[in-house]
Amino acid sequence: MGAKLNNLQPKKKAILIALCISILLMLAKFVAYFITHSNAILTDAAESIVNVLASSFAFYSIYLATVPKDTNHPYGHGKVEYFSAFLEGALITIAGVIIIFKSGYDLIYPKPILKLFEGAAIIGFTGFINMLVGYYLINTGKQQNSITLEADGKHLLTDAVTSAGLVVGVIMIKLTGMYWLDGVISILLGVYIIYNGYKLTRRSVGGLMDESDIELVKDIIDCMQKNRRAPWIDVHNLRAQQYGADLHIDCHFTLPYYFDLNHVHQEISAIDHIINGNAKRKTELFIHADPCLPACCNYCHMKACPVRSEPFSDEIKWTIENATKNQKHFDQ
Repeated sequence: MGAKLNNLQPKKKAILIALCISILLMLAKFVAYFITHSNAILTDAAESIVNVLASSFAFYSIYLATVPKDTNHPYGHGKVEYFSAFLEGALITIAGVIIIFKSGYDLIYPKPILKLFEGAAIIGFTGFINMLVGYYLINTGKQQNSITLEADGKHLLTDAVTSAGLVVGVIMIKLTGMYWLDGVISILLGVYIIYNGYKLTRRSVGGLMDESDIELVKDIIDCMQKNRRAPWIDVHNLRAQQYGADLHIDCHFTLPYYFDLNHVHQEISAIDHIINGNAKRKTELFIHADPCLPACCNYCHMKACPVRSEPFSDEIKWTIENATKNQKHFDQ
């Protein structure tokens, strides 16, 4: 429980900073809109409302993710972070759709735009701040294995990119006098916002559906292969699931059939120690021990095996292709 609380502090600090800054920047963007009446600037201001809502829910999800396991949630509450990222992606997408419709209307029924340089200066400043906070959230999210912080950080970087594009567009409008560009720029930014919303929702849905993280599984298998011990004849049916910052691994290990239960327990504990010693996050393992068969002898490293039926010929290296299949390696 103490470790959970300690892990909460960097996440809580990061998201609180993001929330407070998002509120201030939202107010600044609406000030820019009211002095310019620019639809493109309104686009950026509207997305800031999403920033505030997303950061608010992200704070709650980070708190909930650290709540200990209970009877109703035996794997913990970590998956709420995926739901938080999904909600943020959905809000971003909705904002993008509304922006496109609003901009299309203003292309047909244009209105005067005022004080563009002043508005551009405010938007440029807010974009720069969002870029700094975005990188801070992404780095903290990677360190703490928090998809919520990463999602919020990427959202703020998206906001910074749209702000930069907006500043360039507003300056072009002022210099050329082509005020219809205001609506066109807004539509383009709306499309970009929708695309980033889709990417966020796609990743979060993958996490909620326990979609396999290929790179993560490869890292786990490489770790086992590098620290392989003679009694570990093969590993198969390996699966990995992430619940917030925690990782859960299921797999089958083939061990010599003549090992007693104490010896089997020692080997499984050694596997657990190696994985948690090399992993960047807390990992919970569920290992099923399989007994070896005579057909395993040709790739078994046990030198003093009392029941060997044929000599060792060659090691079968563990890869994502054989370790994830639900069969012993000699069945391939």
